[in-house]
Amino acid sequence: MEISLQTLKNRIKREGTVKKIRQGYFNGKVYLVGGAIRELCLNNKPNDFDLALSNHKDLKIMESLFGASAFVLGKKPIQAYRIVRDEVSIDITFLNSTIEEDLLRRDFTMNAVAYDIHEDDILDYTKGIDDISKGIIRYPAKDTLKNDPLRMLKAIRHFSVLKGFTLDNELKETIIGWGHLINQPAKERIKYEMDRIIVSENASEGLRMMESTGMMFEIFPELNLLKQMDIEKGFILETYGHTIDGFKYLKKFNRFYRLDEKTLKDIGYALLFHDLGKAYTFSFDEQKSLVHFFYHERFSCEIASRIMERLRFSSHETKTILRLIENHMRIFLISSNESTEKATKRLVYKMGELTPSLILLTLCDMYGSSGGKNNRSTRLVKTKCNEIMNAYNEWMKEPLPRLVNGYDLIALGFIEGPGIGKALNYILEKQISGEIKGKEDALNYALTLLGTQ
Repeated sequence: MEISLQTLKNRIKREGTVKKIRQGYFNGKVYLVGGAIRELCLNNKPNDFDLALSNHKDLKIMESLFGASAFVLGKKPIQAYRIVRDEVSIDITFLNSTIEEDLLRRDFTMNAVAYDIHEDDILDYTKGIDDISKGIIRYPAKDTLKNDPLRMLKAIRHFSVLKGFTLDNELKETIIGWGHLINQPAKERIKYEMDRIIVSENASEGLRMMESTGMMFEIFPELNLLKQMDIEKGFILETYGHTIDGFKYLKKFNRFYRLDEKTLKDIGYALLFHDLGKAYTFSFDEQKSLVHFFYHERFSCEIASRIMERLRFSSHETKTILRLIENHMRIFLISSNESTEKATKRLVYKMGELTPSLILLTLCDMYGSSGGKNNRSTRLVKTKCNEIMNAYNEWMKEPLPRLVNGYDLIALGFIEGPGIGKALNYILEKQISGEIKGKEDALNYALTLLGTQ
């Protein structure tokens, strides 16, 4: 989709943020650069704006224009400043040389286009606008990747997020050759890019691109064990393959559940990690000619925990993702025709607010395995998912009350530690089954547990 320079200029000047900047009187040059111009080329509305200034005094003028103070991003010698106002983010850097040299050092040609705010001029030394029109992700110079290896993963993130874009062949070959450098950047930066790939509309294609370039196994070597097992055992239903294919359904089925992006991200990581333990739990029953992966979810949790520690996941993210992995088989296990309403309610009470997340994880896992096709088994599971969601909606209207807490158990004589959590779970199970109906019943049952301790 070609765009004329005049059309692009008009789109830029219509942006409220740009209008406000054009009202300022600056000491030096002010350029709009990077992703905002790319998005306007694609006729999208940007919320993030990157500015390059030639004079440090103009930062104060920017703060005055937007009525907000800038805060520092990054560390010396490379620092940027961010101003946030009315859900719009403005990142400001300062030119060390000419704008041309600055643009040639940028990550991709599509981000190496500048607009001179006061001269009303487009600067495009790398033919970035042409690459945007053709949907090509290309670097201005090969060394830009070596200078910041994270850009290799960022290229795949753009491929995953920007509909219809492809990686330039030379860029792809460079990623294959230099992929081992990806672990040099800070782990938090790697995770940030992965977060955006995981929740993108084309997450499955993005992850497949990571696989084909070797990037996947540089960041997650644990996944390579799954892929190798698929090859060695000759699995038609690939353990690794169905995991990646499951991402085709993450956004698709979320149209029904409308979970927010943060929740979707946790589900995505749970999907990516849920079967890691299968590489360590493979067994084959020769009499029945059946493959088993007994207790693989436990091993998956252990491996995923190490990965998340390595990539600096927050404690809340880790806890949520591990709960999903630990329970990812539960809906499958209660999806037979003999399954009871009590089993459905028990799952809802156990998972609580994570119930919709577990349902969505189950659907992605299942349709990744079935190639998106329906059969008797998938219909049973889908029916059970609907029953669970209905039970969850009822639970949300009137959640099961917590009869006792940890302090109550300590008052009875329990010692602080994991034993209290286990006792509370036992009490909850009895409450779900109807054997415990009030606080007194719960405390009496707790005393019997204390006796066994």
